[in-house]
Amino acid sequence: MAASSDRIAPAWSTGDRAKAAAKLMLGWVAFLWILEVVDVSSGHSLDTYGIEPRRPGELLDVVPASFIHFGFGHVASNSVPLLVFGFLAALGGIRRFAAVAALIIVVDGLGVWLVSPAGSNTAGASGLVFGLFGYLLVRGFVDRRVLDIGAGLVIGAIWGSSILLGISPANTSVSWQGHLFGLAAGVAAAFVFRRRRSTATPARPLMP
Repeated sequence: MAASSDRIAPAWSTGDRAKAAAKLMLGWVAFLWILEVVDVSSGHSLDTYGIEPRRPGELLDVVPASFIHFGFGHVASNSVPLLVFGFLAALGGIRRFAAVAALIIVVDGLGVWLVSPAGSNTAGASGLVFGLFGYLLVRGFVDRRVLDIGAGLVIGAIWGSSILLGISPANTSVSWQGHLFGLAAGVAAAFVFRRRRSTATPARPLMP
C-alpha cells in the first residue's frame, strides 16, 4: 500500500475556487476599510505611507501605498471594482492571482515614484484595480480560453469608458499616472503568468 504522503490531492472544483476567491477578496476589501478607520481615527497618520515621487526613502512605501486611502469616499470608490475584478482574476488560482497582484502593485508604485508630479502624495488601490482590469481584458486571448475572452469583453464594455477617463492626463482629479502604470502592468502580467501549454507528444499505440 502506498504511503499517505504519496496520495495525490483532489483537484479543486469550480465551487471551491469560487469560495476561495470570494473569501480572499472580501477579506482584502475589509482590510482596506479597517485601515481607513484606523487612519481617520488617528488623524490620518497612515497617509504618510503614500508615495512622494523621487525621494529614495519613499521606495519603501511602494507596496503599502496600495492599501492606504484618503478618506472613506476614496476607499468606497475602489471597493466594488476591486471585489469584482479580484474575484474574477482569483478564479484562475489563488497563487497565480497573488503573483499577478504583486507584479501590478510593485510596477505601479515604481511608476508613480518615477513620474508623478513633485510634491504629490499618491495612495490607493486604484492602480491595482486598473491593473486587474487590464489583466482580465487580455488574459483570455493570451491563454486562448473562450470563457475568459468573453469575461474580458463584458468587463471592457461595462468599465471601459471609466478606465479611459481614468488614464487621461486631462483628468487632474486623480493620479492618471498610477492608473496608466497599473493598466500596463496588468496587461504585462497576463503574458508573464500565462498558462503554459503542454508540448508533450502523445505516445503512439503499439502496432499489432
